[in-house]
Amino acid sequence: MKQHVKSIFNVGATGIIVDIECQLSNGLPSIIIVGLGNKAVDEARERLRSAFSSCRLDLPRKRITINLAPADIPKESTGFDAAIGAAILMAGKEKVPYGDHHAIIGEVGLDGTIRPVRGIIGKLTAGQKLGITRFFIPAGNLQQALLVPDIEIVTLSSLRDLQIEDNKSTPVIQLSTGGQSIHSNQTPATLDLSDIAGQLPAKRALEIAAAGGHNILLTGPPGTGKSMLARALAGLLPPLSHSEILEITHLHSLSNYKYEELITDRPFRSPHHSASHISIVGGGAASKPGEITLAHRGVLFLDEMPEFARPTLEALRQPLEDKLVTVSRAKQTLCYPADFLLVATANPCPCGYFGTTKPCCCTPAQIARYQQKLSGPILDRIDLHVTVEVVEHSDLLKQRGQDDTSTILNRIKKARSMQLGRFGRPDQNNSSLSNRQIKQFGLLDPDALELLNKGAMALDISARSYMKVIKIARTIADLAGSKSIATAHISEALQYRPATHSS
Repeated sequence: MKQHVKSIFNVGATGIIVDIECQLSNGLPSIIIVGLGNKAVDEARERLRSAFSSCRLDLPRKRITINLAPADIPKESTGFDAAIGAAILMAGKEKVPYGDHHAIIGEVGLDGTIRPVRGIIGKLTAGQKLGITRFFIPAGNLQQALLVPDIEIVTLSSLRDLQIEDNKSTPVIQLSTGGQSIHSNQTPATLDLSDIAGQLPAKRALEIAAAGGHNILLTGPPGTGKSMLARALAGLLPPLSHSEILEITHLHSLSNYKYEELITDRPFRSPHHSASHISIVGGGAASKPGEITLAHRGVLFLDEMPEFARPTLEALRQPLEDKLVTVSRAKQTLCYPADFLLVATANPCPCGYFGTTKPCCCTPAQIARYQQKLSGPILDRIDLHVTVEVVEHSDLLKQRGQDDTSTILNRIKKARSMQLGRFGRPDQNNSSLSNRQIKQFGLLDPDALELLNKGAMALDISARSYMKVIKIARTIADLAGSKSIATAHISEALQYRPATHSS
């Protein structure tokens, strides 16, 4: 008799239901797994043989054929082990305790223990959307699983837990709406903005970037504090919401080996410019998410942005515009979320001292070639362009009365609160305003609109840049607590356009 149970397989940031079918037939005792599984799936045969023996469970002395349907999708997870084991245990029985709304997930050890698997949150949320109501999961994944609302969970510690007899109840954890409550730790910033000497325009730009989710490029000579300013930005972002913690934890569990941990702080990813294209964009043999996806809901810091490979920088076009990245390979095409705040730094030339009091040793051709590493379309997708000036030595040790990070963070929280009331969604901010929303929420004063049109003509900016100026001005107005955009807000927003670049 053929029996089948269900499991979940991660496909990018989503998942699909996989039917584990088991057929017993006469022939030499063996286990055959079909359905386009990779070597890790095929090795489940040996793990299960040993696990059945260790748990003193009877393995049918027949030809056991396992099919993973749909059979035309490549499968690369050890999370099917427990479901395959359950299918074998249930084979030949007329009544199976696992229904169409149940799914089994887990890796089986040689001693029969059920081990935690990668991407459990994604499996649970995907299965929930596809109609699964009860999940049998490893006990080691329970901490993350408790975050997912409106599902029933049965924890598995051993292969024996899958052998459910008729009329035997199973221990079920019933979750109420909203799942287990968890909040972001929001680790206090180790670098306070007041610790950075001078750079008031750059600090103001960071405040605007954090308040509205705007991308920012800091340009200036070496040693002026560009990297310090960029790292201080992480302390200006508000705590993560429950849904954001779920989303980020799932994405990180797909990439690293500590896939049972919770991510409760906003990510700050800082890849080196020598990092490979795949490590930043994503993909590879296992099609894992890259740095731009791991920075989702956080900060992606590109130090010395022109030093990154040109194809890698051009690959940022889609995530900067659409907040997602598409990884296309010969076998499959996957989409990962990539809604990050980009903060990048750059020198004015290869030696870094062009336009400063120090002598520049670069030729005009070298300077032009260096500045052309950042293409127009990429620069056009960066909202805030700020020049970081040299700070006088005499000012470095002075006591400063500037606003500290906590003061600025309070203003940012008020601006974000205004955006929440405007959009009704915590994951949307002014940087993601659509053209229709700009017309609805822009609320430009007549004088402000006239100034914007004159500035757009004088700077010869593109249509995208025109809309970005309104988005930045909307954020500036929110920081000031203003419902409408005034001329002062437009005037400040226009200052953050690149001075030497015409769109």
